[in-house]
Amino acid sequence: MPVSDELVVVLDCGATNARAVAVDTSGAVVASASRPNAPRPQEGGGQGWLVWDLEEVFGKLAEACAEALSGIDPGRVSAVTVTTFGADGAPVAADGALSYPVISWQCARPEELARTIGERIDPWRLFEITGYQVIPFDTLLKLIWLREHAPDALEGAEHWLMMAGLLSMRLSGEQSIDPTAAGTMMAMDMAARDWSDELLGLAGLSREFFPRWVEPGGVIGAVTDEAAARTGLPAGIPVVAAGHDTQFAAVGSGAHPDEAILSSGTWEILMLRQERYEATRAGFEAGLIIEADAEPGRWNPQLLMMGSGPLEWIRENLYGEIATRREAYETMIGDAEQLAPGAGAVTMVPSFVPETGPNAPWRTKGTILGLGLTTTRGQVYRAALEGLCCQLRHAVEILRTATGFEAQGIRLVGGGARNLLWNQLRADVTGLPVTTIANEEATVAGAAIFAFLGAEVFASVSEGQRAAELGERTIEPGADRAAYEGLYSTYRSVPPALAEFYGA
Repeated sequence: MPVSDELVVVLDCGATNARAVAVDTSGAVVASASRPNAPRPQEGGGQGWLVWDLEEVFGKLAEACAEALSGIDPGRVSAVTVTTFGADGAPVAADGALSYPVISWQCARPEELARTIGERIDPWRLFEITGYQVIPFDTLLKLIWLREHAPDALEGAEHWLMMAGLLSMRLSGEQSIDPTAAGTMMAMDMAARDWSDELLGLAGLSREFFPRWVEPGGVIGAVTDEAAARTGLPAGIPVVAAGHDTQFAAVGSGAHPDEAILSSGTWEILMLRQERYEATRAGFEAGLIIEADAEPGRWNPQLLMMGSGPLEWIRENLYGEIATRREAYETMIGDAEQLAPGAGAVTMVPSFVPETGPNAPWRTKGTILGLGLTTTRGQVYRAALEGLCCQLRHAVEILRTATGFEAQGIRLVGGGARNLLWNQLRADVTGLPVTTIANEEATVAGAAIFAFLGAEVFASVSEGQRAAELGERTIEPGADRAAYEGLYSTYRSVPPALAEFYGA
């Protein structure tokens, strides 16, 4: 069979959609299907307790997979892999049954532990070992919560599996964990790409509580007859490890060594692929997170920021009379394109400014300055785009200070890459070329490379990247570059002023 004729299936389990995508060796999507996905309130639980129903989630993926494969020759499918969100997992008995539901990253129950974990261990020490900030969704906090509130769930389990491992187990019957998922737990010695006995000890656990490591591209097992009947996958094909979606978007982006990678959606993640692990005080103070790359010997320093969330708020509240989302954005972009840099002196600072500390009371609130009686909704939208671009420039500066990385460009993936005006503003404000790729499925394309690696179609990750047809387009900084220097100074002055106003 020619290599070009082979396919892999990526089960991409997101927080809002559970998808099955068939991908060829060029990274192109051949077929796909999806089902809505969401956590649910835990039966008998407290307020804000949210869990994932694993059987429901796998059932949606299985249905989507069967639909996507309905018109494809099953002989073309060489392997299947799973990519999904981080931080969520569950204790599993020897027979594969869960001894406690999968606590969602959106669940409220670990919030008190996040506030008080500093009484047990210095947060700087946590960051130094794990590369992680204290965030309520950290898996370690859930493990501590279970130890203190549901100890039987841990005592009755053989292993702890992360969501990618749980879904792979439903495909193959085998238990495993991969470093990209484990790296989101705040329990891994990030430099060693192994468990931290010190941090596991905070939950009264040892490394024996976790299943075997399987690196991305490694074979976990084979699709069982039962899973084949539900999914339409050929029985016996390899189930290949992938893991946390962010890491596979970085691989699928095709980024060059001197480019920072921006994954843009409701949230934005600006990240690097570096060949050393270095947890610095500057990074810690700035809110940096360092995760395990999909390839051993690499790490992903990154900053999590607000993305298109404020733009959706503007669409819903200021352009709500426009019938469709597409028409609304066409109008919004048209309004903004008529305005000069600075949006008529309207300035927006989005929430989650990278430099702010976790206790700043204004941290989760966006700010709009300069509103007047004649302010138009187009000014507000352009100010939002400019504010998000200033946030991006600030993040680039933080990465340089924390890691020494001098970005020569930004590689952009995700839904936010479709907005051509936003892309030009990104280049103008940062002063860096912004490169987009035609293949919007960077996460799926990256995971597919590892699936083909496990199926022995590719001999290396770099071979898979070379085979990818990216369709690159680069946007250079334009004539408005100089105009945004003053705007950026204004943007940078707002957070300190707010901190002083709130007494933070």
